[in-house]
Amino acid sequence: MLKKWLWGTALTLALAITGVVVYYGYSIVHFANSISTASGTSNSSSSGTDSDSDTPTTTIPRWEGQERVNILLLGGDSRGDDAGRSDSVMVASIDPVTKKAHLFSVLRDTYVAIPGHGKSRLNAAFSYGGAELTKQTVSDLLGIPIQHYVYTDFTGFMALVDAVGGIEIDVEKDMYYTSKADKHMYDIDLKKGLQHMDGKTALQYVRFRHDATSDFTRTERQRIFMTELAKKMQSTTSLFKIPDILEAIAPYIETDLSPTQMLKLASLGFDIHVNDIDQQQIPPNKLLTNELVGSAQVLGVDVTKLQSYIQKLFEEDAASSETTSSEEQN
Repeated sequence: MLKKWLWGTALTLALAITGVVVYYGYSIVHFANSISTASGTSNSSSSGTDSDSDTPTTTIPRWEGQERVNILLLGGDSRGDDAGRSDSVMVASIDPVTKKAHLFSVLRDTYVAIPGHGKSRLNAAFSYGGAELTKQTVSDLLGIPIQHYVYTDFTGFMALVDAVGGIEIDVEKDMYYTSKADKHMYDIDLKKGLQHMDGKTALQYVRFRHDATSDFTRTERQRIFMTELAKKMQSTTSLFKIPDILEAIAPYIETDLSPTQMLKLASLGFDIHVNDIDQQQIPPNKLLTNELVGSAQVLGVDVTKLQSYIQKLFEEDAASSETTSSEEQN
């Protein structure tokens, strides 16, 4: 499989899967088994057949742990046999107790320590050691354990958008970029204004970064698009198309989540409202410094301050949940 790019498909899929717990059980379990790299995967304990019909069914297991779940959402820019570098790095963080969720867009030019390889831009970690090394690098940077990853490519992203019937996005300005390197396959040409995007135009929107603020505004657009995509997948129309959607994107997604873990994550996602997900650029601008390493411009950050910033966000989640619980009891 030619891997090129990831998107935040894990949380989006979890939200969508939960709406079809019984009727589409077989499709979900088959999809989970097809994309998982976890060893010993099997659907024998998760699926069965309705006693009154031939329709396969499943019972979605509940998420049982209380530890925060952090999932790396990773996309690369590989070309053929070249592993390439990660083109997009996100972290979905979910507290199963408070039901609070965060979506962090980690700037790929952040200058970080890569285990076993010294210091470099974050996106270099993927070329050195793939998803596993990137997962460790991001974990060390943020000061949190990252348990799992999800990886997909350009084709998978376009297939997902097309499968849900496209997305409505208000493009903030004209966007144009052309490149001979990819034989103009991924050129960008978008006009300002509200428009219905298919997979091809959506990919142009989330990839564009050729303006004054470069990756800063690109990661913001990616978070906006993910929110709209999640809303679309939660709609009644999309829920009825889940089997077709899963079949369309399965060839382009890889994850170390086991099928059982994916199903449990789905049950956890059911309790989270898309509009309540905190979305942030990491590191935030106030913690960034522009640094010159050799002749290269990179983004510097005080790791200790960044980790304190992340922990404060999580502590605020807990405090908010306690306040809400107290008010409900009174």
